[in-house]
Amino acid sequence: MVSAGQTATSTVTVTESNIAKTMKSGSLEVFATPAMCALMEEAAQAAVQPHLEEGEGTVGISLSISHDAPSPMGSTITAKATVTAVEGRKITFNIEASDGVGIIGKGTHERFVINNEKFMTKVGTRKASN
Repeated sequence: MVSAGQTATSTVTVTESNIAKTMKSGSLEVFATPAMCALMEEAAQAAVQPHLEEGEGTVGISLSISHDAPSPMGSTITAKATVTAVEGRKITFNIEASDGVGIIGKGTHERFVINNEKFMTKVGTRKASN
């Protein structure tokens, strides 16, 4: 059962693969905002997945963040997600990312608990429509 207060972290090193220049979100060799978003979502998913029923997962439904400081190549970035509310199948998180020097980004994130099989059936229906 998912409940407020559950937390998890995810960590990544800033490399050529996750800098703004490579990810096309800028032209500099600094940790990219899209990479930070992905790391934050990874931490949020990790905070709740062990508490879900078999066959369940979560999907992100909203993300509101600020990216407040740059991180150079070689930095270790850690994202932390904390469950702040559970309303039915909607889970809300406070999220932040830091690079060892300080917080580089923060915000809120929402995920929705889904039945994986039913969700993928819906995906298949959408694919057939395209």
